[in-house]
Amino acid sequence: MQSPLELQIITLPDNPGVYQYYDKDGKILYVGKAKNLKKRVSSYFNKIHDTAKTNVLVKKIVTIKHIVVPTETDALLLENNLIKTLQPRYNVLLRDDKTYPWICIKKEPFSRIFSTRNMIKDGSEYFGPYTSFKTVHTILDLIKELYPLRTCNYDLSESNINSGKFKVCLEYHIGNCKGPCEGLEPLEEYQKQVNAIREILKGNFKESLKDFKKVMNTYAQNLQFEEAQKIKEKIEVLENYQSKSTIINPKITNIDVFSIVSDESAAFVNFLQISHGSIIRSHTLEMKKKLDESDEELLELAIVELRERFQLLSKEIIVPFEMDLGENIKITVPQLGDKKQILDLSIRNAKFYRIEQLKQLQIVDPDRHVNRIMAQMQKDLRLPSEPRHIECFDNSNIQGTNPVAACVVFKDGKPSKKDYRHFNVKTVEGPNDFASMTEIVYRRYKRLLDENEPLPQLIIIDGGKGQLSAALKSIDDLGLRGKVAIIGIAKRLEELFYPGDSIPLYLDKKSETLKVIQHLRNEAHRFGITFHRDKRSKSALNSSVESIPGIGEKTMTTLIQHFKSVKRLKLATEKEISAVVGVSKAKKIVDFYKTN
Repeated sequence: MQSPLELQIITLPDNPGVYQYYDKDGKILYVGKAKNLKKRVSSYFNKIHDTAKTNVLVKKIVTIKHIVVPTETDALLLENNLIKTLQPRYNVLLRDDKTYPWICIKKEPFSRIFSTRNMIKDGSEYFGPYTSFKTVHTILDLIKELYPLRTCNYDLSESNINSGKFKVCLEYHIGNCKGPCEGLEPLEEYQKQVNAIREILKGNFKESLKDFKKVMNTYAQNLQFEEAQKIKEKIEVLENYQSKSTIINPKITNIDVFSIVSDESAAFVNFLQISHGSIIRSHTLEMKKKLDESDEELLELAIVELRERFQLLSKEIIVPFEMDLGENIKITVPQLGDKKQILDLSIRNAKFYRIEQLKQLQIVDPDRHVNRIMAQMQKDLRLPSEPRHIECFDNSNIQGTNPVAACVVFKDGKPSKKDYRHFNVKTVEGPNDFASMTEIVYRRYKRLLDENEPLPQLIIIDGGKGQLSAALKSIDDLGLRGKVAIIGIAKRLEELFYPGDSIPLYLDKKSETLKVIQHLRNEAHRFGITFHRDKRSKSALNSSVESIPGIGEKTMTTLIQHFKSVKRLKLATEKEISAVVGVSKAKKIVDFYKTN
């Protein structure tokens, strides 16, 4: 029996993210990042560490929380923010005011673009943060190559330029600047370049790439291949570059994000707190459903509870759908952009939390997990009893040849492969799936009745109304109508058909009931099609070998077992065949294929 801590570890996802360790009193001990959360956290507990400090830390851990993020870089940035905000005891505290670098587009005439560690609220734009100055330098070098901008810190107001206060410097003479300080470059042209750079920093390269490709083609047409190659290299750098963190955007500040993921019995609400453009808190709340409450009702309750618990005072809330929380709170339902990305991140964390809880339930109490699914299936499918024993049928034939059928059996929602059965269709000629279904269903349940074997609580027919009606003929002939529930599932829209009801039932695509039915249907199809292929291959080999004069049934069986297919037999040498059936018969077989 696993301990609560072991359960938390084995159900962690294999995704990048940030993990947080808490002690028995709920105090934060440590924050760390990981490329693979499960592997990284497991490594703390499966060995004795070299340092006493780490061993003491591991002994104190009682609870593990985590936040899933898209990439390892995002994890690094988020870890930095959480350490500064939470100041865990066992982390190296970032006591100085250093932080990751940003790229600034200064709010001024003829804007400068440079790197900085400090954000000043003067209307300038900041992009980042970046995990290393090497990346920042690479981007700034790229910008310098693409666009000739000024690097001086002169106040290039219109009056200063007109009065001739400044003179061009060396950067102008070597071609790195077009001389806006002397009025040699109009402000409009300069700002066009700044706008293009802004789009590059946001990750929108479409227009810049289009412009550079035009320039490259012009150079190539003029046979200026060296210049064309330089532009091509710039295009390649642009295409491979990704500038932006999906975790942090300085424009998103002091906002709370709430999302909800629900199933039939519970809802999971994730909350992210954004402060000064950074995630500083994540929490997921599980809510048990009592009266089939809607997601809107549950999320509204959860928001009120979490805002009170964490003393949240944000004036704006990001949520997945419209809701009313009073006049003092702005509700945002983003459809795209940075806010949509942060909402998607919250939804992912809610989904992962739900998956972990279900995994833990399966490990700790598998019977409870099965009972929950069975009860849900009984409710969703309107059955008189829980479908502990389910059987599903599927037909397979190609243009009426080698018709076969498969019956797969699930017990307690899981495949019972020892009970799977194949059927050769005996009484039907030609491609008649309905007649084949009638025959197979009759044979299956006639045998179960004759042998006093237990009948299933639910029969599923892979097909629509026609297949279901065909199966019902056999059910009626055997007197099983009303004793066994039977439904059909149509592939196109996952429609469920009931006897005597022309209107199909549609289940929620996220429903566990539908997932079990789809699993049954797919298993029946796989099991049936495999049997059909094997039978068709053997049939082709039999017909080919039987037509060879002097080759009898016993030899035919030996050849089938050895060569598996007609193609392999045709390609085999006389020596290879003689090793199986002797020299005389091998010669007859080789001569037959040569002449035919």
